[in-house]
Parts: sequence; C-alpha cells; structure tokens
Amino acid sequence: MNPLAKLDQLNLEPAAKTELAAMFQILIEQSERDAKIIQVKELKIGALTHELAYYKRIRFSTKSEALAPLQRDVFEETWNADISAIEAEVEQLQETSPGETVARPKRPRAGRQPLPTHLPRIEHRHEPESCTCGQCGKDLIKIGEDISEQLDVEPAKFFVHRLEQIAVRDGVALSRSTLADWVGRLGVALQPLADRLAWHLRQRHCLHADETPVPQLDPGSGKTKKAYLWAYRSNDLQPGPKIIVFDYQAGRGGRHAQQFLGDWQGPLLVDDYAGYKALFAAARAHPEPQRLIEPCVELACWAHARRKFFDLFQASQSPIAHEALNRIATLYAVEADGREMTADERQRLRAERSLPALVALHGWLHQIRLNTAPNSATAKAIDYSLKRWAALRCYAETGDLPIDNNPVENSIRPIALGKKNWLFAGSERAGQRAAVIQTLLGTAKLNGLDPSAWLKDTLEKLPIWPNSRIDELLPFGGLD
Repeated sequence: MNPLAKLDQLNLEPAAKTELAAMFQILIEQSERDAKIIQVKELKIGALTHELAYYKRIRFSTKSEALAPLQRDVFEETWNADISAIEAEVEQLQETSPGETVARPKRPRAGRQPLPTHLPRIEHRHEPESCTCGQCGKDLIKIGEDISEQLDVEPAKFFVHRLEQIAVRDGVALSRSTLADWVGRLGVALQPLADRLAWHLRQRHCLHADETPVPQLDPGSGKTKKAYLWAYRSNDLQPGPKIIVFDYQAGRGGRHAQQFLGDWQGPLLVDDYAGYKALFAAARAHPEPQRLIEPCVELACWAHARRKFFDLFQASQSPIAHEALNRIATLYAVEADGREMTADERQRLRAERSLPALVALHGWLHQIRLNTAPNSATAKAIDYSLKRWAALRCYAETGDLPIDNNPVENSIRPIALGKKNWLFAGSERAGQRAAVIQTLLGTAKLNGLDPSAWLKDTLEKLPIWPNSRIDELLPFGGLD
C-alpha cells in the first residue's frame, strides 16, 4: 500500500499528517530520481560493456596479423588505450551509482613489478587537514592507510614513442599495455574539465567555428578513413578568459555542429561551408534589423572574402582584384586602430570609418559585376562577397564582433601541421582523447599558461578535488 494512504488510518493531528505526507512525498520523489539515475547508468554501462567486447575482439583477433608490423603496433597501442579508457568509465559509473545494482566485473591484471630502488621517491599524503563535519571540533584519528607507488616523468624528459626505451635504460620495465593504460585513463580523467570548458564556451555571446579533416584508422582494414576535428573558439573582443574547444567527430555533417551548440544563441563566425547553413535558416527568415537577436546568426569572414581576390591577383595581376584588396585593407586598418579600444569606442570608430567604406565597396562591387562576364574568375570572386554581404557587414554595426575567423584558424593551424608527424588517429576514441587534451592545452596556451606545468599540477590535484570546485582547475585560473 502507498505510505501516503496509510496516513488516513493513523490517529494524528491534521498538521502532523500534513508534515508526514510532505516527508513521504520527498522520499518517494528521491527514490524515483535515484531509480532513473540507476537506469541511465545501467544503460550506459551496458553500452560500454558492448563496446569493450568489440575492442577486445578486434584487439585479440587474428585479423591484426594481416597488418604490417608497424601498423599492428599502432593498432594494438590504440586498442589497449581504448580498452583502458572504457574500463575507467565503467568504474566511474559504478562508483557513483546511488545503489550497487550491477556486479562489477573483475579486471584481470598482471602482477606489477616493484619500481627500482635507485629511483628518487617523493611522498604525497592525501588526507584532510582537519575534521570536515563542522560539529565535533576534534582532532583526526588515523584508522588505516593505503600505500602505493606511481611512476612520474618530468615533462622535459618525455619524448613521443621513446618513453619505453628511456625507461628501460633507467631500469624501469614499462610494457606497451601499461603505457596505453596511462593514456586511456588520462583521457577519462581529463574529460570533465573539457566538458566544463565547453559549457563555459556556450555561455559566450559570439563564437568562432571551423573544422579540419583528420585521417583515422579503420579497424580491421589497415586503411584510413576521413574524420573531422571541429573547433569552437571564444571571441577575443568580448570579456572573459579565452577558450578553444575541439570536438572530434566521424564526419563533417552539419548535425555535428548542431549537436555541439545545442540551443546556443548568438553570432557565429564561420566560413562558407554548407554544413552551417541549417543553423542560420531561422535568422534569414526575419527582417534585417532583427538579425543580431536571432539564434545562431551568421557572421562571414573577411579573410575568406579577401582570399578570393588575392588568389585572383596572384594568378592574373588583375587591377580589379588589386583595387578590391586595397579597399579591404582599409577595413583592416580601422581594426588595427581600434584594437585597444573599448567596445563602445570601437563601435563609434567603425560607424565613422568602416560603415562608409563598406557602403562604397558594396556599390563598387555591384558596378564592376555588371560589366564582368559570367562564370569568369573575377565574377566568382565578386559573387562570393555579394552573396554574403549582410553577414560580412554585420560586424561593423557593433563594437565587439570580429571581422574574420582568423583566431580559430590560428588555433587549428598547429594541429594541421602536426598531422605530418602523427599521421592519423588510431580510432574514434583516440581522436576524442586527443580533442580533450588539445582543448585543455590549447586553452592554457591562449591564456598565457605553461601547458605542461598546468597539466602536471592539475593531474596531481584531480584525485581528491571536489566537483563543486572544478572551475578552479580550468586552464585560466578560475572564474569570478
């Protein structure tokens, strides 16, 4: 019988019955919430268990024997890291469940050899400084302890693909599976920080967005397929720490941008990739004065528009392209003069100089286009700007919107150059781990921090750091 129904059978005062009914209702609602949380986590654990079985089947199947030795090593290291990451996620879900409803699988582990005695030891004690109950005021009493040794590496002595050999020279036996386990669990540990950065980024009024292709190994085939690293960056002309967030996805479809942005609203500065167009459909259905308050308003990039004329001039020394470049240079000169101004000051400067220059440029492009042969290189360069004119002009009506997408392209450039060294991502999970690390280290670099020092300090704090203070660990010194 429902406990609320039993209250009518009790000989209680009306006020007491009301109080008890309220308490029962709270307990019932809490129980229902816990049941839903458990159900969601059990579904997640089931999905991860299925994924874990898939990776283990690939990892230990005979298909890998058909690969070249180097390919097989790369695959196996990636799969080991992925397996460790999945196991770490399952452990986290089970540890945070309101009730223990799923039997924890025993993880087979090989016996770990003790670390060599000649290595220096640094002792870290993880214990509260004082009683945290806030009531008893008594000293802490030691009731037990767990002691473990973990190997650490100074960042200056860390080299990609050589850590195993360096450790052997120092008498430390590190297996590939151990190294892969570190990488996999590192990605899981840092994921909450990257998620929190993404949340803070979506609180900003204006964002940059761009994407770059990334080759990804196709399990079982020995070949690569094309994945994409999407990048979203904060606007430097608006207040707050600088943030860059990378989102690794299997494709370039616009649904990936929609999924990341969710219900975010504001001006979004992008190139002309068609995948973003669905985000701006609602804004285009409204009159021009309302554009800045509509969800996901398109801002076009003047660097892309300029590039069309630059390529034309490089190819033919076109006087029309030369004139267009000079007129666009005028717009950038205004931005240089207003770089250190406040938003209000910059808006007045743009109103005095940028808007008149834009009106003149628009009229000149129209006039030239009337006398230009269709489908010519000149016509295509002009049409690129005219078709996007409203989105190109939009920035000049404000004091805090950017003129181009260069900030996010500059953040992606090191990754594009780095692809010459690391060649490809080993799996989708490996790409997602890389995106997490690039998000955190890229944001640290944007805010003038030493990425390596920040990472080392953060990893030391993470095991005992409360979730309620996670913002203090973010790579810009916390938020006010």
